Amino acid sequence: MDIYSTFVQFFQSGGMFMYPIVVVLALGTAIALERYIYLTAARATNQRIWKQVMPLLMEGKYGQAIALTEKSKSALSRILRYGLDRTDSKAAHRDDVEVAMEEGLMETVPRLEKRTHYLATFANIATLLGLLGTIMGLIQAFTAVANANPAEKADMLSASISVAMNTTAFGLMAAIPLLLIYTVLQTKTTELVDSLEMASVKFLNILTERSGNAT
Repeated sequence: MDIYSTFVQFFQSGGMFMYPIVVVLALGTAIALERYIYLTAARATNQRIWKQVMPLLMEGKYGQAIALTEKSKSALSRILRYGLDRTDSKAAHRDDVEVAMEEGLMETVPRLEKRTHYLATFANIATLLGLLGTIMGLIQAFTAVANANPAEKADMLSASISVAMNTTAFGLMAAIPLLLIYTVLQTKTTELVDSLEMASVKFLNILTERSGNAT
């Protein structure tokens, strides 16, 4: 209860700029949660689809593989479908399939990176709002003590500066977690894109191997 009361007092003494920082923090937290859940689910779904499609590709059952990928909305299914559709044509070459899968990857990556970059922007905004609130508080503090009793100026100024610094502190408290979450999500996105590229290469290698065996 003491911690809660201390935080409420800290927030109230920070001034009006504390409220937009809260809004920025709330938006960043909502985006972070949505992206984390989405990326985690996408990774699990891709792994499950790959385990199901891999045996079909090894056996050359491309029709069944196409039917399986059409039932899934995962990123890997979308990329594999591009390659499988080209493989299903009569004149299928590795280069054509590779170009088709690269097209699918180019369409998929923006969906994985969607909204993540906002977290870095929100972190910067929170920091700047904190600094702006502190500067405005200092301006008000110096204005207030300009006509005060000289004996009281030092105490009034130190108290006002202490209150004004609350905004900067809160801005940093919001910005640091947002930057950390941004780094985590960027890492998860990079790993997911790398896994998609690796799956594409494995698919092309299987296709080449089966074409070589067929000839």
